[in-house]
Amino acid sequence: MKIVGLQKNSFVDYPKNIAAVLFLAGCNFDCWYCHNAAVCQGDTGMEYSLPDILRFLDERRRILDGVVITGGEPLLNADISPLAKAIKEKGLLVKLDTNGAYPERLQALLEDRLIDFIAMDIKATTEKYPDVIRAPFDEAAFFESIRLIMESGVDYEFRTTVVPQLSLDDIAEMAGYIQGAKSYALQQYRKPENPPSNISPLPLKPSFFHAAKERIEPLVEKVILRGL
Repeated sequence: MKIVGLQKNSFVDYPKNIAAVLFLAGCNFDCWYCHNAAVCQGDTGMEYSLPDILRFLDERRRILDGVVITGGEPLLNADISPLAKAIKEKGLLVKLDTNGAYPERLQALLEDRLIDFIAMDIKATTEKYPDVIRAPFDEAAFFESIRLIMESGVDYEFRTTVVPQLSLDDIAEMAGYIQGAKSYALQQYRKPENPPSNISPLPLKPSFFHAAKERIEPLVEKVILRGL
């Protein structure tokens, strides 16, 4: 496991909490719009050991409520449990960001009560997933992660970065995957420097998001719009 980034304070990454954010290197997806590509590739120019992180948390424990473990894809790392356990032992909350590709590792963390909040990305409809992530898509693992999260008793949200490839029908289908969920966030994407030539790089208009929100509100408890 390589920790290649540290944000010392965040007021937005962990709802209702002040958190530090740890970025773990590596990802099994290659989303064309990813804004953390350097983290995914492990070439941020920084690396922190677990003792480094624990010393930092000791220094900031009085002002932090929790820690966000993100990436890349944190569950790519089979040895993530010791990190989460060490954070919990400091009396801090743990939020995990994941793409849902590793339900067995997610389940292990849940069984050991090492996570307090989970944010899972829903990238696209199952049909469009391979084109968006540019990698193999394990549909069974995806739906198993959704099930685990919704049945866990842990606070959570699902979220979609709304890329130009997605339509209102797509958003409705994706909301159907998580019907009954507590929270579903639709967030504006950041136009990358070199988008694929076959995709319009222009972000969808706010009117699209409001129409999507209206359409999926019957399916989930709360719809959040971000970055408009």
